Amino acid sequence: MIPDQLFKSELKTLGLVKLNKESAARINDDSYREYIKVLFLPPGYELQVDMTHYEVLQPTLFFITPNQYLDLRKSGSEEGYFIFYNRDFYCIQIHDDEVACDGLLFINIHNIPMVMLEADETPFFKSLFAQMMDEFGLQDVSLEEMIRTYLKQLFIKAVRLWKKQNLNKELMQKNSDLEFFRKFTMLVEAHYKQKHNVADYAQLLFIAPKTITHKFKKLNLPPPNDVIKNRIVLEAKRLLVHTNLTAKEIGYMLGYEDPAYFSRLFVQKTGETTSGFRAKFLLEVTV
Repeated sequence: MIPDQLFKSELKTLGLVKLNKESAARINDDSYREYIKVLFLPPGYELQVDMTHYEVLQPTLFFITPNQYLDLRKSGSEEGYFIFYNRDFYCIQIHDDEVACDGLLFINIHNIPMVMLEADETPFFKSLFAQMMDEFGLQDVSLEEMIRTYLKQLFIKAVRLWKKQNLNKELMQKNSDLEFFRKFTMLVEAHYKQKHNVADYAQLLFIAPKTITHKFKKLNLPPPNDVIKNRIVLEAKRLLVHTNLTAKEIGYMLGYEDPAYFSRLFVQKTGETTSGFRAKFLLEVTV
């Protein structure tokens, strides 16, 4: 699928699509799956990210990683925007000091991929996307750097709003604790298939497991062991509904050589068996 606006240079790719009733279904194309994605959706849109259905009631930004499943199911009466790009165009890990969005907007501990916008916040983002569209129209040699600058502005502003909406005041005010929160989240994302226990991450952080547990408790966050297990189960759910792999094969991919242990973990976290979850989800999709 060819987007409205597309930048390609060597390995770098970024595309921009203006969403409406005619174009909205295009973003479900498999060709976009490999990209990092940002959506700006006005009220009236409906979408599913992984297993969660969202009905957009106020202007909202969504931040989707390549391993997440996105299905835009309904468009609204107003236009929205869809950006997709690869890590060669803009790697949030490399630019982490500038935007500090990894572990907050993307792959965050609460699995909340969105930022809802109030009336006084919406014009900033609408203007930002409109300027990106205008920049493509200019066809200037500075296009790449200008678009990257707009992305930075988007992330910095969205990070501030995400913190305000999802973190308690104590965590927001203590920068060292916030950085710990982000670092732990990013480590789990990188290692959850091999490292399943708090002690594993304590080794990576060079601290005692009890210290991690204490920090999470102090910040009113879920227990770190739950964070690890929830990430494993989320990936299991993705594989159950989007592949034909057996539960045994999925468990093995996620680092569990004992199928019975993996099955017990899944039941404990979801209240359903792997086969029951798969059947229920596929039935809901076909209804």
